[in-house]
Parts: sequence; C-alpha cells; structure tokens
Amino acid sequence: MTKHRAKPKAKSGKSAKSTKAVTKSKPKQAVATLPAPVTQPSAQARSGNGNGRKLNSQQSVNSAVKSICDIMRRSNCAGAMQYVPELTWILFLRILDDTEREEAAASRATKTRFTPSLAAPYRWQDWAAPEGTKRTELQTGTLGQFFDFVNKDLLVYLKGLGNRPNATSRQKVISQIMSGVERVRIDTEKNMLDVLDRVHSLRAEDIDDTHVFPLSQVYEGLLLKMGEKGNDGGQFFTPREVIRILVQVVNPKVGESVYDPACGTGGFLAQAYQFMVKEQGDNLTPTQSDTLRSNTFFGREKENLVYPVALANLVLHGVDRPNLWHGNTLTGQEIYGGLFTHAPASFDVILTNPPFGGKEGKEAQTRFAYKTGATEILFLQHVIDSLNNGGRCGIVMAEGVLFRTNETAFMQTKRKLLNECDVWCIVSLPGNVFVAAGGGVKTNLLFFNKGKQTEKIWYYDLTDIKVTKKNPLLLSHFEEFFRLLPTRADSDRSWTVTRAEIEAKGYDLKAVNPNAKNTEDTRTPEELLDIIKQKGREVAEALAALRGVTKQRSDPSKIQIKIPGR
Repeated sequence: MTKHRAKPKAKSGKSAKSTKAVTKSKPKQAVATLPAPVTQPSAQARSGNGNGRKLNSQQSVNSAVKSICDIMRRSNCAGAMQYVPELTWILFLRILDDTEREEAAASRATKTRFTPSLAAPYRWQDWAAPEGTKRTELQTGTLGQFFDFVNKDLLVYLKGLGNRPNATSRQKVISQIMSGVERVRIDTEKNMLDVLDRVHSLRAEDIDDTHVFPLSQVYEGLLLKMGEKGNDGGQFFTPREVIRILVQVVNPKVGESVYDPACGTGGFLAQAYQFMVKEQGDNLTPTQSDTLRSNTFFGREKENLVYPVALANLVLHGVDRPNLWHGNTLTGQEIYGGLFTHAPASFDVILTNPPFGGKEGKEAQTRFAYKTGATEILFLQHVIDSLNNGGRCGIVMAEGVLFRTNETAFMQTKRKLLNECDVWCIVSLPGNVFVAAGGGVKTNLLFFNKGKQTEKIWYYDLTDIKVTKKNPLLLSHFEEFFRLLPTRADSDRSWTVTRAEIEAKGYDLKAVNPNAKNTEDTRTPEELLDIIKQKGREVAEALAALRGVTKQRSDPSKIQIKIPGR
C-alpha cells in the first residue's frame, strides 16, 4: 500500500551479526509432550479451508489467510503491525522451499548443479511441513523443544547466512528478511503448529490460478491491513490505485533501472515489475526475464520493521534479487548495504511516495544544496539528483510543497526542479486519498523528465471527488485523464500553465482550476446583515406564535371540551 508517511519516526537499528548455531541435546523427561506427529499431511494440512478441497475461489484463499491471521491475533500478535511481519517470514520460508524444490528438479532434468540456500534441518520441508523429519522429532520430544529449536537454532542459522563467506544474493536476502526476528511472537507451540499447517496448505498446486489471484496479491491484502488507520503502518503504505496510476503514466521499460528512495513495503517496485512483465507479454526473453528479476529494481528503506517486509514482498512478486538498501536515505547512514552493491549511481525511472511532515537534522541537510529540515524537500532534491538525463519520475507530493513560497529552500528546490527537469503534468488528488492510513494531507502526483527545463505544465483536477474509506479513489476516476493525456487537451478538469505564469507567482505550483464553478459568495456585508435581520424577525414572529399556543394550552379555562352527542 505501501504507505503513507505522514510523520515518520526516526529509529536506529543494527545489522544482524553472524552467530554459530548451537544444537543442544536434552535428556528426555517425563513431562507433557506435543501432539503426536502427522506422518502424512492431513486434509486440513493439504487445504487451508479445512476440508481438503482445492482453493478455487478468491474468497476461499482469503478465508484461508484470514484463518491464519485469526490464530495469530489471539496468540500475542493483536495488531497487523505485529502479525504481518511474523507471517511474512513464515510465508517467505514456505515459498522459498517450493521455489528451491522446483529449481532442484529442473537442474536434475538438465544435469546441472544446484546448491540449495538452506541445509537440513533448516528447510521448511524439514521443520515446518506436517511430515517433516525434524518436526516429527520435535513433536515427540518434550514440551518447549519445538520453540527451543526455532528460537535458538533456526533463527540464528537463518540470520547468519548473509555473513558467510561467498554467501549468495539469495542467502543475503534470507538473512535480511530474518534480521528483525528475535524470537517467535506466537504464544504457544500448539498455535504455532496450527499456523504452520495452514501456511503449508497455501501451495501453488492447491490454488486454482484460473480464478484466484496469486499469493503475491494475497500478501498485498495483508499489507493493506498494515496500512489501515489504527495499525500505525499507514506511513509505509501507498494506496494501490495511486501506485498503478504512477506506474502506468511513467511506463517503465525492460532494460531500464527503477528506483524508489523511500520504498516502504515495496509497493511501487512490485507493481512496476508486474507492469513490465505484462507489457512485454510473450515477447519476454529469458535474458530479459533474468534482468527484471535480478538487476532492475532498487530501493532504500530506513525502518527496521518494514525493510524485511519489502524484501519478502518483492520476492513473492517474482523479483529474485531485490536490490534494497537498509538505512537513512537522506543522511546516508547505512544499516545494511549488502544487497545494494551493484546499484548504479543514477536511475532511468524513479517511482516514489517520500515521507512528508517529517524533520531531519543538520546531518542530512549538509548533503543537500538547499538546507531545510523538511523531509519532502530533501527527498525531492535527492530524486532530481538521482535521475539519469532523460530519466522519468512519478512522485506523490504534499500540496504544501507546491504552494509554499515563503521559505527559501522550498522556492530554490522548485526552481531547481523546473530548471533541470520538464515537469509536464501535475494531478491534483482529492482530499482523504490516504484516509485509510490515517493521513489527511492533501496530495498531488508530479510527473517530470530530466534533461530539459519546464516551459509549461498540464494540470488535471480531481479535487471535487469525495473520497472516504468505503469509497476510495479508483482507476475509473482517471478515465478522462488517460483519454486527454496524449494531447494534454483542456477540459473542465484540465488546463495548461506557462513557465512565465509560474515565475510570476513566485514558483507557486498549486493546482487552481480556472474552469471550476465559482461557489464564492459575492454578497456584500451589508446585504448579509439585512438578510440576518430579516431572518431574525421571522424567528421572533415564529417564537411569539409558539408561545401563544403554549399559553393557551396551559390555561384550563380556555380549554374547550366537546362531549360527544351534545
């Protein structure tokens, strides 16, 4: 959803350090044991709907995922900001196991060498699958032995993968996805095993993809929960319709590098990948596919909780090697950069919704030409500097950036934008577009290309649309926009402003629709006072009449009683 960064909080984090996994053998004790192991997957383990049937509708898949979340909500993971990260690493390990099994089978068929990322007993098939040998061993052991293995052995092993000599890019991704997991949050082994069984059922072969969205879209539904108001994750989540509009307009091509300097949960990069694959269709070659999966998408994210979620989101969408940097984009302070080593200095396409409303200190400001604590202005400078000549950008921008002309850094940055880039379109979004995420800031979509200065800007106005949580912004609201876009024609919603007009207003870029119906009250103060006086007389007359009726009813001598028949 990415994500609406209303007021990002500064956090610090440390990179995971390598620790040797230690497996301790404990003497058997005469205490309570876990439920007996299942040697073959039960019907419920084979199907997330609990009845052994294939998940052949979107509703059935959503129901299966909801049942997992329900278990986690009653197991010490009350909110989405708790259970989504927990489910993220569990679901990721499940999908990783399927992926590597398929790759191993393909290598056997082609007689090529395949080296798995994980060794036994740390693969899903060993410790989590209902028929797994390690799980069977742990379930027949003492109560608490399963959690001991996961917390003290499995997690340590997974987090240490990235620090091994000659670690593969996939092992580094695994290590970083697990970097924030200190221990299992789920409260009991029984609930944990129940979650594992239900996640195990979410296999590609058990989902009828003719009628059902892939797991990546199911996962996006979970991220949407993170972004809902009250879950404190809205600052990292951009509404998916906004992302789709930006991606469609900017139109990234195979072979171009795509960058998001404030990637949140990775929504822009994941959507760009899907868009590029779909646009290429059957013409996508194996070489192009490999490029898309490993050397196209780059991003940065500061928050320790969200960075692993972004990695997992991209992997689930098909990006094998997410080139994500963990740290503060504006200060350059790095937490982990091992996945970003092959990133170019500048990029062909930038798609982003940077944080606004936040403040950065001197450490960040010294890196930029125009000094300010406002994060939105510093990110805009970073975006301009990070674009290749001829590069294209689609960015969500707070309205305050457009109209504020009384602060030097704001005006200087907008002048830099217009001098170095062709800002060819600004879409004024309705208020409350980010209402589901708890963000009430008015926003705009800016589109610009670097390498040529701005001579005129085409505006499109959607501010009259009423957006609520139950009535969100939809693609259908942009039908006329896309119809007019090729020629940038004028309409009741669209108009063009010249560079000279912008400079005359002191670089005020706010959308002011000249075609909007004038709802301004043109009556003079004297006329309004006369109206108020007249209304006052009418109210006084009505009150007098009402008092008369009330007085008459309260005087018994004036009440006439008519007796029937007389």
